[in-house]
Amino acid sequence: MGRQAIDMKVFGALQKLAAVALAALLLAAGPARAEGFSALAHVLPGASVLEDAAGGGIAFSLALSQPVPYRMHHLTEPPRLVIDFREVDFSALPPGALRPTARVPALRFGALQPGWSRMVLELDGAYALQSAGMDTAALMARHPGAALLTLRLTPTDAESFAASAAAPEDVLFGGGQASPLPAPRLRGEGPLIVVLDPGHGGIDPGAERDGYRESELMLTFARELEEALLRDGGFTAVLTRDEDVFVSLEARVRQARKASADVFLSLHADALPGGGAAGATVYTLAEEATDAAAAALAERHDRADLLAGVDLSAQDDLIANVLISMARTETTPRTDQLAEALVAGLQESVGRMHRKPRQAAGFSVLKAPDIPSVLIELGFMSNAQDLANLTDAEWRAAAAQGIVSALRAWADEDAAEAPLRRR
Repeated sequence: MGRQAIDMKVFGALQKLAAVALAALLLAAGPARAEGFSALAHVLPGASVLEDAAGGGIAFSLALSQPVPYRMHHLTEPPRLVIDFREVDFSALPPGALRPTARVPALRFGALQPGWSRMVLELDGAYALQSAGMDTAALMARHPGAALLTLRLTPTDAESFAASAAAPEDVLFGGGQASPLPAPRLRGEGPLIVVLDPGHGGIDPGAERDGYRESELMLTFARELEEALLRDGGFTAVLTRDEDVFVSLEARVRQARKASADVFLSLHADALPGGGAAGATVYTLAEEATDAAAAALAERHDRADLLAGVDLSAQDDLIANVLISMARTETTPRTDQLAEALVAGLQESVGRMHRKPRQAAGFSVLKAPDIPSVLIELGFMSNAQDLANLTDAEWRAAAAQGIVSALRAWADEDAAEAPLRRR
């Protein structure tokens, strides 16, 4: 599994200084009960193994009742691997269940702070993390819904270990899917990677009016927008679907992350009862919807996954509140600037927009905490003029050009502000 460094400034200077002290307290105090936890996951002792591996390495498998986000980094004096989990209850681990080895002479675990727990592996020398992964299928036969965290460490030189501990590569993972938080791409470092997400598809056609389907209209527009981005020369475009197939909300976000997306644009053209809504609208993520109509749209979009047989209720760990608050410290203002740029670009290219062109709601497809993500309602199929626009190639071309211009302007502004964010 690939690993990417993220800026430890997310945790704040005080948290950096406290990391060593907290780890030392855990090592001294021994196993602690996860009192006060809601126990999102607990350890399965019988399927957890720590052992010295061939070639001088270390192999560690920790079985959990369900996948949870986690993060890792090294500490020195003594050398340690620290693993923080989003609320794992270690109290089910009986004493001696995970015995120390020659290469891991001490192992401690317990509560760290509300919502988080920590495991510390004290090492007998310098080791590099060769691989890390959380497999949600390995224990399916014996423990349905369980997850197996597997780590492999290999010997490394003291200088490399000290360097990694001095500038920790703190990697966030969630629900079995790696979720590294990359630094913003600077304009000029290569094409901006834009993931285009044409809404709905397959068994979920979305809104339907006068023989037109939202899924088909948005796929057509996504292809046209892709072409416009490629013609510009400063972008790489990736589609979450390039045919009329169903793609779950989770899979759409996963594809964006796999593509190392700099921007995620979800494309829709919904319909609301009464036909009153009209004009293009740009949405960002918010717990509280801008208004009742925005809340209704978010509910409709998410319900499409449930109707297609994909239950999102077990995926909350992917967007655990703590991870969101950390990651969105930087991502939220960048997303807001992206939304404002898109509104300006569309207003200039197509003119008429929704009376409130900039709105917010709890769309699940926007919940990747590490990628600036917006949802664009190009129009409402329940409105006759909007439907005419959506089926007009010239209007779509103008809308695509407005989005391209907006992305170009945003990328330049984002690159200019990146050094300030990194200080």
